[in-house]
This record gives sequence, C-alpha cells and structure tokens, in this order.
Amino acid sequence: MDLTTILPSVGGGLFTLVAFVVSLSIIVTIHEYGHYIVGRWSGIHAEVFSVGFGPVLFSRKDKRGTVWQVAALPLGGYVKFLGDANAASVGGDDTVAAGRDARHTMLGAPLWARAATVAAGPLFNFALTILIFAGYLMWVGTPSDPMTVKRVFDLPPSFATGLEPGDEVLAIGGQPLEDDTPVDTLPIAPSVDYTVLRDGAQMIVTGPYPVPPRAAGVTPRSAADDAGLRIGDVITAVDGVEINAFAELVDIVRDAEGDALLLDVWRDGDTRNVTLSPRRVDLPLPEGGFETRWLIGISGDLFFSSATESVGPFEALWTGVQQLWLTLRVSVSGLWHVITGAISTCNISGPVGIAETSSTMASQGAGNFILFIASLSAAVGLLNLFPIPILDGGHLVFHAYEAIFRRKPTDGALRVLMAGGLALILTFMLFAILNDIWFCP
Repeated sequence: MDLTTILPSVGGGLFTLVAFVVSLSIIVTIHEYGHYIVGRWSGIHAEVFSVGFGPVLFSRKDKRGTVWQVAALPLGGYVKFLGDANAASVGGDDTVAAGRDARHTMLGAPLWARAATVAAGPLFNFALTILIFAGYLMWVGTPSDPMTVKRVFDLPPSFATGLEPGDEVLAIGGQPLEDDTPVDTLPIAPSVDYTVLRDGAQMIVTGPYPVPPRAAGVTPRSAADDAGLRIGDVITAVDGVEINAFAELVDIVRDAEGDALLLDVWRDGDTRNVTLSPRRVDLPLPEGGFETRWLIGISGDLFFSSATESVGPFEALWTGVQQLWLTLRVSVSGLWHVITGAISTCNISGPVGIAETSSTMASQGAGNFILFIASLSAAVGLLNLFPIPILDGGHLVFHAYEAIFRRKPTDGALRVLMAGGLALILTFMLFAILNDIWFCP
C-alpha cells in the first residue's frame, strides 16, 4: 500500500507537515552523518549526533561514547565534536583542548582533518543526490527501442484510442519513429493513425494526438496546483473552445498573458470547470540564462507509457552526476539572476514554500517525492558551501586562512564574523519566509 495515497486524507496541513519533516530529516541526517563519519575517520571524537533541536525525545550512547538523539524541533540537526564550545565552533582557544587528548578534538586536530570533516556534510548531500537519481533511473529504466506501449492512460471518450499494451509503435501519422522527429510537431488533428506491430502482424489503428492536453505533471505552487489540478487531468476545452493537443493549450496560455481562463477538466469520467490565470515564470534555458513565459504549471507527455529497458549502474551513476551538475548550475545561475534583478525574487523559496512543494510532490507519488528529496539535498549542500560564517563554506574559508597564514583567526575576529554571518542568514530566512507568505504566495 502506497503511504502517499493515505496521508492526504488526514488533512492538508498535517500532510504538508509530515512531508516536510520527512524530506528535511533525511537530508539533515545525511548531511550531519557526513560530518560525523569523516570526523571519526579523521580521529575527531563526536560527543553528540542530533537530528533536530530543542528538548530531547530519544537518545542513546554508543560504545564510542557518542550520544545519538532525536530532538523535538525537526528543523535541522548538528554534530557536537569534542572541544567544540558549540556545534558550529571553528576556532577558539586551543588551551580548551589542551587539557584533553587534543588530537581527538575539533580544535586540536590537524587542519586537514578539520577541513575534511567540515566539507563532508555538503559532499554527502551531493552524494545522496547522485545516488537517488541513479537509483531512480535503474528502477524505472529507459524507454525501450522500438517504442512499446506499456499502459494507455485514461482519456475522455472523444480521445478514444485503438492502441493496446504490447503494441510496438512503428510510425505516427505516417512518420516513422526512426526519423527522430518530435511527435508533438505533427499537424494537430482530433485523431491520428498509428502504425503498430501487434502479435507479429503490422496494422494501422486510430488514436488521439500523441501529446494530448493531459497533465503529465503539475508544478508545485503553480496556478494549476492552486486550482486543484492533478496528474491525469485532461483539459478538453478552454473558454468553450475544444482542444486536442497540449501544444494548443500552450499557445492559448501564452496569448492570454495572464488573463483568466475557463478550463473544462475531465477527471475519472467527470467534467468540471476550473478558472485560473497564467503566471509569469522564469524558466532556465539549456544554454544558460532564463526565459520568462506565461504558464499555468502543467506539463504534457504521450498518452501512453512506454515499456522500459534496464540501465547499468555505471550509466546510471553518470546520469546522476550530470543531473547533480545541472541542478547546481541552474541554482547558482538563478541566484545570480535574482541578485542582479534579471528575474523575480519569487524564485527564492523559504521553509513555507519548501513545505508546500514537498507536500505536492509527495501527493504525486513516491517517485516524485524521492526526486524532490534529491533536488533539495543538492540545494542544501550548495547553500552550506556559501562562504558565509556559521555555514560550512565559512568554516572552510577560515581553514583556508589558517593554511595560508599559518595561524587561526583571532577569537575577536571570529566572534564578529560569526555574528555577521548569523545576522545575514537570519535576514535571508526572514526575506524567504515573507516571500512565501506575503510577496509571492
């Protein structure tokens, strides 16, 4: 039984909270475990490994003397190493560690050990992203060649199709699939001929346009999401005009330029009316930069799913690395474009936006939720590498200073820099929260 089909019934608010806590707890645990295990390998003793902050709900001490605990506020976590005044300490008085076995403290360990321990958190986040994408690809596979129908999705009677599971699709609208021409460039028509191989015999069957106006995906916090559209919904008409292809819907949304649209939405045999207004969205371009377009927040795809072939582990891992790099590149580019004013600050999400997104992705199924965790893990790892005091990147800057000048920053300088870093992070978080609930709800 799929847990994601049960949770929404207990209430939207609780479902959002559960999805947010689950996703964040996984990412935080992996991040902090990176610090812990590399610190342990480097000879630095961890006193406390905590998932969450505040009052301790559960704890136990292992044979190495580390206390593992779960705290009441699941909004982060930390590892407290021996010699830390607190979990974020990166410098300080070496005499504190002198009375203990200095080599096993965060203050007395060699520079390489401290730097490796700090860097391990974000790197473990990146590793989690790679492994999730790789594992997901190995799980779902890649479309088979030749294209073979695995499942025909439910469509309104006007979109009736003669395709059946097991059909090998040889041509669509007389266009052989070997030509590699995108199927959504065919002339739009209510019905299209499909040349298929069924039980060893070649035949022609009639079906709908290859990419009908069916919601193959719904973007979290979009106009479609807010209006209650779900994956599998079919838009049969817009403002009373029937449509047969997803490309028609794209053109109508673009031309509306934000004006309200009345959609006839078919779902599980019933049709209802939905009114929504397209929103301006900044989309990353493959060559870099962003393009602003009017969107309602749904994506289209073929009206059937294709049978798949297995993917080897090395190919899957390489795909995971590529997906991580794409996620990081788009994130950095997006932040830079926000800073320079090239795109809207609504592209920045805070805790509320992340919680709502996690809820939407969880409601769309375990696969989408897992992929969301992968993307969020990459974002958390990247954020922690920013050279801001109190973040891992700021710690690494302090370690680089020590490596270059052969001395640690003074306690006074550390206090000022840490206070400034904390103020910057709190300001950014406040802005992100206001963005979520006020400026860009």
